[in-house]
Amino acid sequence: MADKITKDMKIADIVEKCPDSAQIMMEQGMHCIGCHVSAVETLEQGAKGHGMSDEDIDSMVEKINTIGEKKTESSEPEKEETKETEFEEEETEIIEEPKKGFFKRILDKL
Repeated sequence: MADKITKDMKIADIVEKCPDSAQIMMEQGMHCIGCHVSAVETLEQGAKGHGMSDEDIDSMVEKINTIGEKKTESSEPEKEETKETEFEEEETEIIEEPKKGFFKRILDKL
């Protein structure tokens, strides 16, 4: 997640940018994430409407940003290394296979 989530962002935009934020908002009592108002209401407005304090809102924004950063850091580099390693192993197996012509392999099986 390149840009940080702020309390001034629309709820729907936050959920689109960081889907895991929905769980955090629901844990804080904001069960209206899918509501049509979420497209026009900021996180702060929605949280205030649910009786949350400024400190609660700041804490929620921090949690959302933390989980977004963890997802970004842990997801891509490992996948690339794994794919390369798997490819190298497969390539090694192919190279080590004895070379026989197609018809010779079929005849050997008969």
